[in-house]
Amino acid sequence: MTLHASPAEFEDDLALALRLADAADEVSMEHFDDPALGVLLKADATHVTDADLATERAIRDILTAQRPNDGVFGEEYGTSGSTSRQWVIDPIDGTANYMKGIPMWATLIALIVEGVPEVGVVSQPALGRRWWGATGQGAWTNSPDGDPRRLQVSKVDALEESSVSFQSIAQWDEAGHLDALVRLSRAVWRDRGYGDAWPYMLLAEGRLEMVAEFDVKEYDIAAHVPIVREAGGRFTDFTGRDAVDTRSSLASNGLLHDAYLRLLHGPDAL
Repeated sequence: MTLHASPAEFEDDLALALRLADAADEVSMEHFDDPALGVLLKADATHVTDADLATERAIRDILTAQRPNDGVFGEEYGTSGSTSRQWVIDPIDGTANYMKGIPMWATLIALIVEGVPEVGVVSQPALGRRWWGATGQGAWTNSPDGDPRRLQVSKVDALEESSVSFQSIAQWDEAGHLDALVRLSRAVWRDRGYGDAWPYMLLAEGRLEMVAEFDVKEYDIAAHVPIVREAGGRFTDFTGRDAVDTRSSLASNGLLHDAYLRLLHGPDAL
């Protein structure tokens, strides 16, 4: 991914993304933990709720009014419009948690320009947390005192001192990388499957050193990229490519990225 933005180029887009998150939070929280929540099974055997659909519609309505020339790619309603400037949306990342009344879910909003994620917002309203970033704008989160706090990845530079999130054992097993996961677990200080969007934000906050997962689409990870990158980290796919459309991800504090790739793929991986 080639970065070419001036510091203020995406300022208006980031402001809009934060407004989109406000609207999404209002809709998603209205439905959260509602015993009457409607749930359907999609063709791919995953669940979709009334809240997923309503939240994406709320975001799309604002984009239609504010960015009519931009494209949109959402999990629930697919792709429309331009692909050179495209808003990428996962209205509720962690639908399984949402359905169970577990507050570990988030709305993910990204702007991808010419294939590069330039703006990202991750909003976790059930926990009162939000993270955001844009190229040249830094990466930020809210804080209890109301003032935004700038994010910075950790400075850990030794594998044996690092903490990682692998998402789920089944996911790595199905992708054919269970042996690599075992090697990783033996080489690092701590490994946990925190799941979904939160571990990427923990990475950006400097609390983890690596997150990796499989079977992810653009709307699952695009919002994380500018936040991790602007916090000083590195974001690639599992093979080390700068891409969000290859169904895998590997994010790190940057200092250990190549070491993780060598550990996971062998010394000839780079």
